Amino acid sequence: MKLVRTEQDLSQDKMAEMLGISKKTLVQIEKGRITANWTTVVAFCTLFNQSELLYSVLGDEPIYLVRLIANKSESTPKEKTMGGVFWWKEVIAKGDFRLQQNLISNHYRILDENNYRWYSSFEKDEAIKRLDELSSL
Repeated sequence: MKLVRTEQDLSQDKMAEMLGISKKTLVQIEKGRITANWTTVVAFCTLFNQSELLYSVLGDEPIYLVRLIANKSESTPKEKTMGGVFWWKEVIAKGDFRLQQNLISNHYRILDENNYRWYSSFEKDEAIKRLDELSSL
């Protein structure tokens, strides 16, 4: 949080106000003495969704990861990605689809040959099952 706060040129007072927490709580989070609660994490990811630093640390859009965690898995309409050039390793390729794993969050996603995301999950077995389904279509 401190790095994003610095990137955005915000004071601790302003950042705490934006997140709806006290300055004391923010200081404790930044020093690693406490962990931010779910509400604070969601607010942080929402408010700073366009942060280049946050995106590079997470390896994907912050809001996307919040949705993924909240829903445990997600089958979204096709969404164009960068194809896993950074932060992704190829797990399995099958037909026109490939399963990748994020190197930071460890979640999985299925992309087609045009780099559109078809599925995401933290569960490898579920992702492989979905890959089998998609590749047999």
